[in-house]
Amino acid sequence: MQYIQPRPSSIVAALYTVRDLEVDVAILHGPSGCSFKHARLLEEDGMRVLTTSLSDNEFIFGGQSSLEQVLRYAEARFSPHRMAVIGTCVSMIIGEDMAAAIDSAEITTPTIAVPIHAGFRENIAGVMAALEPAADAGWISREELERQRFLLDKANEVERLRGAASKPYIEPSRGDLKHKVASRLLQLADEGAHGVAVLNAKKETAYMFADPLLALHDTCPLASIVYGANLEDRGLPKVRRDAARIREGMVTGGVAPVFMGALDEYGANGDLVGHWLQEQAPAFALLAGVPHAVPRDYTDGIEMFSITNGPRQVEPLHDLGHAHVVVEVDLHPKTLGVRAIVESEFGAVLRSLR
Repeated sequence: MQYIQPRPSSIVAALYTVRDLEVDVAILHGPSGCSFKHARLLEEDGMRVLTTSLSDNEFIFGGQSSLEQVLRYAEARFSPHRMAVIGTCVSMIIGEDMAAAIDSAEITTPTIAVPIHAGFRENIAGVMAALEPAADAGWISREELERQRFLLDKANEVERLRGAASKPYIEPSRGDLKHKVASRLLQLADEGAHGVAVLNAKKETAYMFADPLLALHDTCPLASIVYGANLEDRGLPKVRRDAARIREGMVTGGVAPVFMGALDEYGANGDLVGHWLQEQAPAFALLAGVPHAVPRDYTDGIEMFSITNGPRQVEPLHDLGHAHVVVEVDLHPKTLGVRAIVESEFGAVLRSLR
């Protein structure tokens, strides 16, 4: 499909992936402004992001010496456990050999080169560009590499079929009014309707998407509601640590969910969650994170409450028959660098109504 709306960048996807691989320092080999916003956000999450700051002169004559200098500086300044050099459009177009620069820099820090640019329609190219050299370096197993490849394909499939990539253009929306959605949710719970609340979130976004489930339990502790969450212990190192912290936070908050998949399996969880919904036969269901992973066949006849952080996900969710869709605005920046569950806007509204 030819998209005419902005799509995630494969360069940024590579940056997030090396962070999940416990890279301490990532070096963007390109102009200083490349991926600036996300580089700043990732620094909030504890990873140093440097740049070789290539200018028009290096566009012509090459920037290998600049990369070697930054590699040596990064090692001396930060004493990192691991480093990664991330390509950009400029360095890839001029044919920079980043692996050769790593060798020539004579550093001792384990470092991988990630040859990537932004010219891919699907950002998962950036993820695989980082994972493949990580597997070659022994940072992950070949089995984990293939597992990640499968999960990325499933996540991509969900976006094409029922997500923000399902149409050439989708009008952004802030979703339904949170206080009205929260009022209806509480009404159903107070009336004794049987419900389910499921966290099916992507990686660190679960730090906030878990909160509406806690808020629902806080406000309706005796309601007929069962909980589920994709918090099983699988995935890249940071993903597993995040899942453990969120599991602990939910249990401390009084919610003991049924575990359904891991934090990186959100795109592959649709049938698993869907079958569980059918077994529970609820009158209503709250899905937080990636609600569109669940095919419509499983949700017809259920009053659906969906929480997303994608303004372009509202229309597709309504098209799936979800009666109530709310958006957690700026969720991702609020979940970078955190180590405990963060209160959501919808959770705060729920609590305020009590």
